[in-house]
Amino acid sequence: MAMSVSERNSGSEEKEEESEDESEIVEESPCGRWQKRKEQVSQGNVSGVERASLAMDTEEGVEVVWNEVLFQDKKVFKTVEDKIKEMFDNLMQVDHPNIVKFHKYWLDIGDNHARVVFITEYMSSGSLKQFLKKTKKNHKSMNVKAWKRWCTQILSALSYLHSCDPPIIHGNLTCDTIFIQHNGLIKIGSVFFRFCFFSVVWHRLFVNVFPEGGVQGKLHQHRDDKRNLHFFSPEYGSSEDDYAIDIFSFGICALEMAVLEIQANGDSVVSKEAITNAGQSLEDPLMREFTQMCVRHSPRLRPTAHDLLFHRVLFEVHSLKLLAAHCLINNQYMHTENCVEEKTKSFDPNGVMAEIIHKDRPCVQLKYSHVSPLELDKFLEDVKNGIYPLMNFASTRPYPVPRALSMYQEHVETAKTPTPEPQEPETRKVVQMHCNLESNEDTTKTHLTLFLKLDDKLHRQLSCDIMPNDSSRDLVNELIHYSFISEVDGDKIVAFLEDALNRHRGSASAITTI
Repeated sequence: MAMSVSERNSGSEEKEEESEDESEIVEESPCGRWQKRKEQVSQGNVSGVERASLAMDTEEGVEVVWNEVLFQDKKVFKTVEDKIKEMFDNLMQVDHPNIVKFHKYWLDIGDNHARVVFITEYMSSGSLKQFLKKTKKNHKSMNVKAWKRWCTQILSALSYLHSCDPPIIHGNLTCDTIFIQHNGLIKIGSVFFRFCFFSVVWHRLFVNVFPEGGVQGKLHQHRDDKRNLHFFSPEYGSSEDDYAIDIFSFGICALEMAVLEIQANGDSVVSKEAITNAGQSLEDPLMREFTQMCVRHSPRLRPTAHDLLFHRVLFEVHSLKLLAAHCLINNQYMHTENCVEEKTKSFDPNGVMAEIIHKDRPCVQLKYSHVSPLELDKFLEDVKNGIYPLMNFASTRPYPVPRALSMYQEHVETAKTPTPEPQEPETRKVVQMHCNLESNEDTTKTHLTLFLKLDDKLHRQLSCDIMPNDSSRDLVNELIHYSFISEVDGDKIVAFLEDALNRHRGSASAITTI
């Protein structure tokens, strides 16, 4: 029976109303930047998180996830409040291109309630598990190059976490907690269905910080999910588990990526025999050896994430192109935003940039016309996003988790001053910077205008007068103190300002622009 026009219009209007209801703003963060919507997101396997909703970042215009942990007993909350702050302060400093970003957190303490709210990056492109299912459904096999690239990215993230001081263990790495974006970028996090809510180790830190009785809702134990039980190592949950549990989980992920799915033969749990059979089915002996090393029964026999990056199946001598790209990205604050485009336009297409001379055959010439500016821009963007990490050259140096510059303090009434009070520390990195120096007529002081571009494309323009006895270090320390720049950018901005001031003082011109 055909639906009438009025019925169709009615159904369409109902859907529009439902969509409008879901997008309705129900709460704002204290700073006003994050706006929580009605639309709920299924949290699933992230311990203790009672609610997760879509939210809007009003500064960036992107969707994020608003997570809430509710406490039944306010007294219990007070006993762990300091640990909560310390934990979240540390997790806000975790910064890696292959780890889902943690943006912000705050505590909401009322007369009859206590809760922790935290904002995380929203991943809408789906999990690795979903991608593998689609690939298998289309009767396609996994591309070996893609497999190697994904393994490298995952190991890059794990090596970063395990090298932190103290080490951070993920503890819940499965194909459901790994995301793949449209450009091939891999990120790890804790997920349910299509959505990501937290970058790393939430459930492990959670159970160490929060007593179970104080949190509303049950604490989900990830091993209860029989579908993913095979991702967990034999020693998981014991007092002796360490980074080796992540290596075991990674090994199963690498195996599933290679074979697309480990068959459970109708059982709800994937057996050890099924895992062994899947490993033996790999045609490449190096891939087979690689995965078997990761899933060894004894944790002491499993390699580290850093060691796995040097395994023969993954290790390769990076091309000069990739090394140059990383060098450019790491020093991009020294270049203009469109430096690549400007350079390529100035080259003669018929010019020879390199030549290989052979005695017994014609020489090979590489011309600028062989390089596509669009392809070069895309490659640089991929390198910047973390698709091609240079972990093969990284040492096993520790990555200390930075501490917040200022501890959380209760809001107190203070008189407003011309200089802003210290804010929460800036975590975004400076990717470009320029400055302008202008001497006054009496030459007793110099006016500095500093232009900064942060990694989220936010532009900042800062200005001040510099006295002869002011040092670059003092200026940068003040910028860090008032959260204009991140502490990790301090040294490079000191060097930049020092060079700019020396050039200005040695110049006859009253104005210097760098």
